[in-house]
Amino acid sequence: MSKADQHHRRGPSLPDDVVAGPCPHLSEFRARHGAAPFRSLRECIHVRPPGRASVRRDPKEVTVCGACGQAPPRLYACLECAAVSCSLHAPSHAAESPGHAIAVDVNRAELFCCLCGDQVYDPDLDATVVLACGGGSSLRPPPPENLRKRRRVDYRPWDPDLKERVLISKNSTPLPDPNDGVSSSDLPLGLKGLNNLGNTCFMNSVLQALLHTPPFRNYFLSDQHNRYFCQQKNRGKKNEGSNSNKNLRICLACDMDAMFSAVFSGNRMAYSPARFLYSWWQHAANLASYEQQDAHEFFISTLDGIHEKVVKDKRKPHTQGSGDCCIAHRVFSGILRSDVMCTSCGFTSTTYDPCVDISLDLEPNHGSSAKTTPTKANNSCNGGTEAMSSSQSSSVATLIGCLDRFTRPERLGSDQKFFCQQCQVRQESLKQMSIRKLPLVSCFHIKRFEHSPVRKMSRKVDRYLQFPLSLDMAPYLSSSILRGRFGNRIFSFEGDELDASDEFSSEFELFAVVTHTGKLDAGHYVTYLRLSNQWYKCDDAWITRVNEHIVRAAQVYMMFYVQKMLYYKASEELVTS
Repeated sequence: MSKADQHHRRGPSLPDDVVAGPCPHLSEFRARHGAAPFRSLRECIHVRPPGRASVRRDPKEVTVCGACGQAPPRLYACLECAAVSCSLHAPSHAAESPGHAIAVDVNRAELFCCLCGDQVYDPDLDATVVLACGGGSSLRPPPPENLRKRRRVDYRPWDPDLKERVLISKNSTPLPDPNDGVSSSDLPLGLKGLNNLGNTCFMNSVLQALLHTPPFRNYFLSDQHNRYFCQQKNRGKKNEGSNSNKNLRICLACDMDAMFSAVFSGNRMAYSPARFLYSWWQHAANLASYEQQDAHEFFISTLDGIHEKVVKDKRKPHTQGSGDCCIAHRVFSGILRSDVMCTSCGFTSTTYDPCVDISLDLEPNHGSSAKTTPTKANNSCNGGTEAMSSSQSSSVATLIGCLDRFTRPERLGSDQKFFCQQCQVRQESLKQMSIRKLPLVSCFHIKRFEHSPVRKMSRKVDRYLQFPLSLDMAPYLSSSILRGRFGNRIFSFEGDELDASDEFSSEFELFAVVTHTGKLDAGHYVTYLRLSNQWYKCDDAWITRVNEHIVRAAQVYMMFYVQKMLYYKASEELVTS
C-alpha cells in the first residue's frame, strides 16, 4: 500500500500539539451558524442501497477534488464555501481560510474537522441524515442512560414459615429422595420416555422439548392452567346449550397439564400420550392419521391449538405479536421486521410479522449445482424420493452462517418489483430481515426438505450443521441492523425500546435439539436434551445419557434456545430426583 493510500485511509495526520477532546473548531462553527447548515444538507443527502447516505447535489454527480482533480475514497466538502478537497488538500484549505475547518465526508455524510484531522459528531447532522434516509417517522431522542439499565434484584432464598409448612404438607406429596433407594435411576426428574403409538416419533420429539422448556414447564408445574377447573368451566358452557360442544371438550392445554403431572410424578415408566394425540387429531383433522408427519408442523400446530383455546376462553383478540395472549406465545412469540428498499431512490417499506419460530436455509453448498427451492413444512415428510447421499452434500454449515444469511440484504428479482411510493413506479428492490422482538425461547427450524421445480422431485439435505451452546442474538436485532445501515448513528429508531429491554436477554443457551435421520418418507425423529450441562437422548420410550459429540454429529432439524437469564443451573438442579 502506498503512502498516499495510507493517508487516504487514515485521513490527515493529527498534529502533536492537539489534545484529544471536544473539537474547538466545531464549537466555533456552531457558535457562528447554529444548526442551520446541517439541516440545509437534507436536500443534498441521497441514499445508496442498502441505506448508506452520501452528499450530492445530483445523485449522478461525480465528485472530485478541486485542487488535484482526483476522486479518492475520502472527499470532504467545506461547510463554509462548499469547496471539495481530498484528504491531502483539506488541511491546507482549512489553514488558508480561517473558519473553514469543518467539512462533511461526501461519501459517508459524516462530519470531519480538517484541522484536528479526525471525525467529529454533531446530533443535528445525524438527525438530518436519518430524516433524509426515511427514518423520520421512527426518530426519537436517545433515552437517559439509567433507563436502559435493568434494575437488579438481589437473590433472597425463601424459607417457609410454620404456617406455610402446614399448607405445603396438606396440599402436596413429597418427591422420592434419590438417596433412599426408592428409585434406581439417576436421571433428572422429568426425563421420561414417551411410547410410540405408531409413527408418532415426530410428536414425541417435540413433546420432549416442550416438557423441558423452562418457562413452559414452570407455567404448568405451578398450576397456572388447572385442567379440572378448565373442564368444569367447559361443562358449564355445555349446559348453556353451546353449539360447539365437541370443540369445548378439546383442550390441548388440559392434555399438556395432564402430561406434565404424569412425567414429573417420579414414576419412571414410559408414558403414552394417547389423549394428547387424539385431541391434536381433533384440532388438525387434515393430519389425523398414523402416517409419519413433520415435527416442525406439529410444533406450530400444537402452539396454535393452545393459543386458539385460551383466546376463545378469554374472548381476547388474536394479538400474537404482543406475546401476552397465552402461554404458548408468551414463551415462543417474537416479531420479525422486513424492510424492502427501492434501489433507485432508497425509499423503504417496513412490515412487522409475529412468529413463533425462525426457518433458516442451510448455507449454499458450493459443491452441488442443483438449484432447489424449499417446500412447505406440511409436505416435507409426506412422500418423495430418496434423500441425497452424504457425498453430494459433504460441506458443513453453521448456525451463525444461516442467521447471517437470513438477515443479509437480498436483491429481489425483476419479476418481484414492488411499487415505490416515492418513484410512483415499480422498481427493483432489496429486502432485509431482522428481529424486532426476541422471545423467551427461540426455536430455529432448519429447512432440510427441498423441492426442485425443474426435476419435479423432492429430496432431503443430509448436510451437518455446526451450532453453539451459547448464542448471542444482538447482531440480528433490528436496532443493530438499522444502525449498521445508517452508519451507526447515535439515535434511537422505532423498536429500540424493545431492543433496549433485551440488553441482558439477547444471549441464549441451547437446551434441546430435534434431529431427523433417514429419508423423506421413512425417517425417524430423536430429541437430545441438555440438562445441567449433560446431554440425554430421548428416543421414544428410551432415555440414555450421551456425549456432546454424539449430538453434534446428528442431523439437526430443530433447535431450542432459552434466554440465558432463565437458564440457571440451580433451576435445573431443582428438578433432579
